[in-house]
Amino acid sequence: MKGVEVTVGQVSRAYGDFKALDDVSVQIKKGEFFSLLGPSGCGKTTLLRIIAGFDYPDNGTVEFDGKNILPLAPDKRQSNTVFQTYALFPHLTVYENIAFPLRLKHVDKNEIDRKVKEYVHLVQLDDHIHKKPSMLSGGQKQRVAIARALINEPRVLLLDEPLSALDAKLRQNLLVELDELHDKVGITFIYVTHDQSEALSVSDRIAVMNKGKVLQIGTPYEIYEAPATRFVAQFIGESNSFPCTVLSCEPFNSEYMLKVDVPALGGIVSVTDYDSQPIGAKIDFTVRPEKIRITAEAPKATNKELNIYCGMVDEPVYSGFQSKFYVRLDNEKHSIIKVFKQHTAFLDEGPEISWRDKVFVSWTAADGYLVKVVDR
Repeated sequence: MKGVEVTVGQVSRAYGDFKALDDVSVQIKKGEFFSLLGPSGCGKTTLLRIIAGFDYPDNGTVEFDGKNILPLAPDKRQSNTVFQTYALFPHLTVYENIAFPLRLKHVDKNEIDRKVKEYVHLVQLDDHIHKKPSMLSGGQKQRVAIARALINEPRVLLLDEPLSALDAKLRQNLLVELDELHDKVGITFIYVTHDQSEALSVSDRIAVMNKGKVLQIGTPYEIYEAPATRFVAQFIGESNSFPCTVLSCEPFNSEYMLKVDVPALGGIVSVTDYDSQPIGAKIDFTVRPEKIRITAEAPKATNKELNIYCGMVDEPVYSGFQSKFYVRLDNEKHSIIKVFKQHTAFLDEGPEISWRDKVFVSWTAADGYLVKVVDR
């Protein structure tokens, strides 16, 4: 493995009264594709700049394979950074832009030629090698910037929202290429983004950040299916979240079966959880829209853990591959719940459920989960 293990220990950074990072600790494995994910201003770029050497923490440590790198200048850290603005020299060709770091090191001319062509091929720009940046698309420019960063053979590649300036389809295509590139070069990638779909698509693990803190670190599956806090549940994907109170908690197979009082849903909901919860605990009940089934007829309750509610379609939103339904429930609070229904068959007359239809929504106890109300 060519990458390094990056260890960030209790790092804090303040700018006047604003605390950009608050006691942040992260351990990134060697060769891992690791994403820092969060909204603007959460501290993810500040953390990346500290790892790169463009900023310094007020407290804490940053280590590469156990070695403290904070005293080292950026060019001595075995890391390179790719920015969203490309930062290419407009008067130089693709070849010369990529060759520039090697020319600074006075590398032999033949070696420069060999390595430039190797990295041009790696980012699939062979047919554009003699073009200048003004003749390239946004995606091609970003590939040049990535090749220029990689030609120094860093052990850590830092990517600061590198795809945010691109349109949606191009961004998705380049994201796949970036993931393939990571597999080929085998170094540690640290990727900063505010786009949760990007992070879920390519990351080995993700650190979700907000207000200068790391709220949860886990695989994309863990972050999505078992969010640790209310913020993570609401920031990652879409969800239905409601305050609730724990009424009972009993062992159930290898988990716990809980009954929780959810006033917004008009009563008691069954939900399973890996952790025991104290009776009377005030937490959040959450269920993802795609876990909920929507039908015109009442479903048959084959087990007591099925939660069933009746309501009316307040707003249907057709998106081609699926429909999103906002269902107003028949209870005293008339709460709205979001439901996603995938279109798996040809719909020559449109979706079978439409506006103001009476419907039933249902989910099993295993489909919901409980999260902490307050982010630490």
